[in-house]
Parts: sequence; structure tokens; C-alpha cells
Amino acid sequence: MTTFAPAPGAASKRHMLASQARLEFQLQLRNAEQVGLTLVIPLLLLFFFNLPVLYSLGVPRRIDFVVPSIIALSIMSAAFTGLAIATGFERKYAVLKRLGATALPRSVLVGAKTLSVLALEVVQIVLVAAVGLALQWHHHGNLLYVLVLLVLGTAAFGGLGLLLAGTVRAEVTLAAANLVWLILLFAGGIAVPLSKYPHGVQDVLQYLPSAALSHGLHHALPASGSAGMPAHDVITLAVWAAVALPAAARWFRWE
Repeated sequence: MTTFAPAPGAASKRHMLASQARLEFQLQLRNAEQVGLTLVIPLLLLFFFNLPVLYSLGVPRRIDFVVPSIIALSIMSAAFTGLAIATGFERKYAVLKRLGATALPRSVLVGAKTLSVLALEVVQIVLVAAVGLALQWHHHGNLLYVLVLLVLGTAAFGGLGLLLAGTVRAEVTLAAANLVWLILLFAGGIAVPLSKYPHGVQDVLQYLPSAALSHGLHHALPASGSAGMPAHDVITLAVWAAVALPAAARWFRWE
């Protein structure tokens, strides 16, 4: 009896996830313009929001508020806006249509793209933190708390970005992703602290994923005292991730 090796059939989902995530990350790095913008824009905003003439933040040292906010912005930009737009145009140009003809499930594609963005965000955060330290950023952070928020924030925003990219046309994705990014920037506690809004508005805005991520990072990277695990923010991001990722896997269309 003839034995064929390797045995025919689809690889395991774990193997497909690892291979596809590695490929997605390599493809990101080949897009030099997008990677450059992803890495440079947060650094430029770090200097911009640190300007005292912009507006009063009501904090002793502006840089101590700005750095965690820019880290939150970096995660939102890469996992939501950048991922949504890139994936939307991959659908438009039938790149994903070819993947749809393989044994790769939609859920594995969603997971692989999210993991590839997570790897890029690590580089972003290192750069932002390095520039922040050069600008005399003071913090008493807990790396474990930051890592939990990074993973949950990436999962939440990645799921939302892929849900958008996988259900509407690329041109609509481009416009919607940038509009939502702008809204979350100012309404989600990143550019403007939630304390600047009326109490009733704060009670609503705190449940936005950007608000939970930004508020959580400020608690995980305090300028003084000890870092704390922001349970409310962690739960909020976990709920967003638990809803967005399965929804993206369920309704994502290859073309």
C-alpha cells in the first residue's frame, strides 16, 4: 500500500494562523509609505499635543498626559484606520478573493491581520515611549497592565476595522474609517480629557473603546504613585473585542 507524505489536506488552524500572520506582517513592512506614516504621525502628534499654546489640559505636566494618549492613538490608528483601509482596498483589487479560494477560514484571516498589527504596534509604542522619555516624561507604569490593554485594544479596534472593511466598498471604508478616527480622537479622551465634558456626556463617552483604552493607559502609566489595573476599562475593551472580532469573522466578505 502506497503511503503519501505529507498527507493531503488543510493545515491546522493554529498553523494557518501563524503562517498568515507572518505573511501579513511582511506585507505591512513592504508598504514603506504606510509604515512610515504609521510610525511618524504619532511622533508628530506627540510634539503637537505637547505644545502649551494648544489648550489647557488641567494637568501639572502636559507630557505626562500626552504620552499615554499618543500610545492609545497609535493603537487606534494602526488597528482600526490603517487596517480597515488596507484591507478594504485588498478586497477591491481582488487580493482577498484568491485567499477565499483556499482552505483559509475568514476567522483565521481576521486573527492573522490583528496579530500582524499587534506586532507593528509594539514598534510604535517603543518609539513613542523613547521620544516621551527624551521630553522628560515621568511615569510609574506597570508593563503587564499596558500589555493587557494593548492586546484588548488591538482586538477591539482590529475587529471593528475588519468588520468595516469586510462589509462595505473600499471608498466608503476610506471615508468612514477616517471620520470615525477623528470622532474618537476628540470624543474618546485622547486629544481632550473626558473631564472637560459635562458629567452626563462623560457617562456615555467612557464606554467608547478609545476612551477605555486612553483612560486605562493613563492609569497604567501614572506620572506619580503606583499603577493600577483599570478594571472598568479592561472590561469595556474586552466586551468590544468579544463583539467585534466574531462579527468581523462572521460577516467579512472576500470580495
